[in-house]
Amino acid sequence: MIRLVCLGSSASVPTARHVPSHFAVKYGGVFLFDCAEGCQRQMMKFGVPYGSLSAVFLTHLHADHVLGLPGLLQTLNMAGFKGPLPIFGPPGVKAFCEKLFSIASFRPDFSVEVTEVAADEKTVCLETSLFSVWSYPVQHSCVAVGYVLEENEKIKFDEAKAKGMGIKGRLFTEITEKKKLTIDGKIIKLADVTFKQSGKKLVFTGDTQACVSTQKAAKGADVLVHDCSFVEVDADKAVETKHATAKSAAALAKKAGVKKLILTHIGNRYEPRDSVLKEAQAVFEASELAYEGKEWMV
Repeated sequence: MIRLVCLGSSASVPTARHVPSHFAVKYGGVFLFDCAEGCQRQMMKFGVPYGSLSAVFLTHLHADHVLGLPGLLQTLNMAGFKGPLPIFGPPGVKAFCEKLFSIASFRPDFSVEVTEVAADEKTVCLETSLFSVWSYPVQHSCVAVGYVLEENEKIKFDEAKAKGMGIKGRLFTEITEKKKLTIDGKIIKLADVTFKQSGKKLVFTGDTQACVSTQKAAKGADVLVHDCSFVEVDADKAVETKHATAKSAAALAKKAGVKKLILTHIGNRYEPRDSVLKEAQAVFEASELAYEGKEWMV
């Protein structure tokens, strides 16, 4: 299963209880979505092994989403991390990393592979044996993207049908390897006793207004992690800064038919956060608040 961990849930300014929004996915490695200040400490605190870091996906270059990168790279360096470490981000991320690494003491000994993704169209970033990650454009006050982690399609056995055709025990392994078997003179193909099952889908918006591109990207998603900087009473501020309200994020989740909405990047003016959750759940019941250390198994 995919393990999703909230490392930070606040908007730009950290507090004694919260740090700026960023998340980790543990699934065949560790994958970071944004990298707020103190990221490596949050990983240690919540059982996410930084030594298994496989890639970093930056949604945009506002400071609260990238300030953790220098410290994380230095910690990896001192721990003997071998790399290479892929870093993905919108246009400008290469220049950012070049400037960072121009400071000798910030330059890691291992290879860092920086890739800029298109800010105006879907871009496939990473493909593994388990899943792929692709980016899509969002609407924020700077160039920004969201990311979709989509698990590969799975082949599942129709056990009742397979057993009815004489497949049992080690024959399940054999037909998986050989793609077909002969039982009692009859050829049985793997496709005869299996079906395809769609993989899980997780969407990370980063900072954004509720927008059509996210609605399309998140269609049928198992989890949508969405910006929620404001509540509706402050909708004018959301429009001005190009962030979302709890209500607008929830309405989008409902239209997209997602299974779960996780609200993050929550403004510090809403403490306690009860009003944020109440507003979202009034529109989309399957809404939850992110908070540091919270985990979801997807």
